[in-house]
Amino acid sequence: MRAMPITVAALAAALLLTACDSGGGDTTDEKTTTSKSSSTACKIDGVGVEVGPVNAAPAAGDTGNVSVTITNTGSECTLDGFPAVGLSAGSTSATVPQDEAAQAQKLTLAKDATASFTITYVRGEAGGAKSLAVKTVKFSLPGASATHSFEWSYGDVALKDGTDEPDASVSAFQQAGD
Repeated sequence: MRAMPITVAALAAALLLTACDSGGGDTTDEKTTTSKSSSTACKIDGVGVEVGPVNAAPAAGDTGNVSVTITNTGSECTLDGFPAVGLSAGSTSATVPQDEAAQAQKLTLAKDATASFTITYVRGEAGGAKSLAVKTVKFSLPGASATHSFEWSYGDVALKDGTDEPDASVSAFQQAGD
């Protein structure tokens, strides 16, 4: 009569060990599914770029926004993260930090689909010691090192108090268009 509880316990232990097998199909299926559903990161040479002010800052101390819209001109690609944005003022350059309130979302762009991001900045005093006389902006897409440059025509960018950091931020990508 005691054999019955031991047999049941042994069977339960065997089933438990089988369920914990690290070489099971679930892990392999996850990897297979992940690799099948992964898209290629968007690349600068596969997108068209359009830059324009949403609202340029008219005077020192004012906040402005510049929108950068990319259009996928190739096969489907993915934007997963923030764009990397740098400001250049001759021999001086500065990195624009990500907007701390923004959260990146993974966007898949079909051919001819668009996405945009926004550079928000505080205009600095022209030629001021607490300003960066930006001439060029460079940005790269997430997961890529190639950059795209454009001329900055929106005035000097203020520096954060007591630092060499621009008083600016870059938003996450947002789906644009239809």
